[in-house]
Amino acid sequence: MSDLSLADRIDALLPQTQCTKCGYDGCRPYAQAIADGEAPINRCPPGGDAGIQALAGLLRTPPLPLDGTRGEHGPLLLAVIDEEHCIGCTLCIRACPVDAIVGANKRMHTVLDDWCTGCDLCVAPCPVDCIAMVPARREWTQADAEAARARHDDRQARLAAPPRHAAAAAAGIDASYDDTLGSGPIDAGRSDAGTATTGANTDVDTDADAHKRAAIASALERARARRARG
Repeated sequence: MSDLSLADRIDALLPQTQCTKCGYDGCRPYAQAIADGEAPINRCPPGGDAGIQALAGLLRTPPLPLDGTRGEHGPLLLAVIDEEHCIGCTLCIRACPVDAIVGANKRMHTVLDDWCTGCDLCVAPCPVDCIAMVPARREWTQADAEAARARHDDRQARLAAPPRHAAAAAAGIDASYDDTLGSGPIDAGRSDAGTATTGANTDVDTDADAHKRAAIASALERARARRARG
């Protein structure tokens, strides 16, 4: 008998795009909701009919048609940033669930094509509408899903951990130098240091950070509301 829980086995069948179109904050929470009998198996547009069939087989339940209020199944899309219009606000970096966007504050951002899941969560927060979703011209594979799950799990663990410099200060360690970024002393008065970063390097909390997090949460809620309205 497998040591995996039912939620683990359900999660293994989900595409791991972490798009939240199912109404849950990622694939794993949706898998848990299905396992707990709190959600139907037909709320994952990226998985489409094939995903529903796989879940139905696992759970020994009749398949259902895809819930159209959650979106439509279609080819894999890729986020592309219009670099001429990007203002370097970092909102898309913070919205990306798999750290697929690289950039720096007030510097151009770009998408790592091989990491992008096509979730489109970066589109709504962009204040200058410079992100478009375009055909990826390839299929989403099981290897892609496993890699995306790993990056999402790493990101969730990082966000749940205390900020590095706060932890260092609590331990009495001088954190005035950021050895991860390879920069000199951290200048708390500057917001345009320009060091390239993905979502992995956003652990120094400021009032601006709090404002951006609130903006992202609001934008994502608006995006979900638009999806719900169809």
